[in-house]
Amino acid sequence: MPPRAEYPAEGEFVVATVTSIRNFGAFVKLDEFNDREAFIHLSEVATGWVKYIRDHIREGQKIVARVLRVDPAKSQVDLSLKRINDHQRREKIQSWKNEQRANRLLVLVAQPLKIDLETTEPEFAGTLVDRYGSLFHAFEVASADPKKFQKDHGKAAWVTAFLRVAQENLTPPHVSISGTLEVRDPSPDGVEHVRAALLEAEKADPESVTVQYVGAPKYRIRVEGTQYKQAEETLRHATEAALAKIKSVGGEGTFTR
Repeated sequence: MPPRAEYPAEGEFVVATVTSIRNFGAFVKLDEFNDREAFIHLSEVATGWVKYIRDHIREGQKIVARVLRVDPAKSQVDLSLKRINDHQRREKIQSWKNEQRANRLLVLVAQPLKIDLETTEPEFAGTLVDRYGSLFHAFEVASADPKKFQKDHGKAAWVTAFLRVAQENLTPPHVSISGTLEVRDPSPDGVEHVRAALLEAEKADPESVTVQYVGAPKYRIRVEGTQYKQAEETLRHATEAALAKIKSVGGEGTFTR
């Protein structure tokens, strides 16, 4: 798997396992940094006064904490449990679980290539992390759009193995968004103008955009995709194309979500 830095960065969120509790704080091991030891002072365990530290933390517990200070010269890492909110905690845990899963999938990629995990880093894993931000996201992209993934990375043996594992083990994420388009044209050719405007919307991406009749002058535009941001962009292009078309022939239109 791609190697991590020896120490976390200040301000970074980390996953850790509590190993020892004292009256003055808790010692933990950093799961993502080769079980390196870190410390949480009593004052950073929870907001307010902490009477009994074991009311807030226990041995063996998996936690998410924020890195306060890092001193490599002293091999010292100080953490905080209270300087992180529930949303940040959930996101970090999910990200950590995703990478754990990605590492297991990487083992399946390495097997038919007859290489070990350490070899995958210089061969392709390190490049994938640099490009996609994480190994798990690389697997997601490979599963969602295998043709583009192969176009971007060629036909090397590792690409074939990576695509196979991604498609066998990950279901592409599904996104569906929609909005209401109102188009009007009172002219004698108004019906044809409206039809032409709706066709312009579908032309934005025929594979993902559909237009459904709601009740004149309202039409539902729906976009299906695998990435929310991309679906939003497609929806914007589709509605802008329809509105531009209807206005070019003297009609009018609006779009609402």
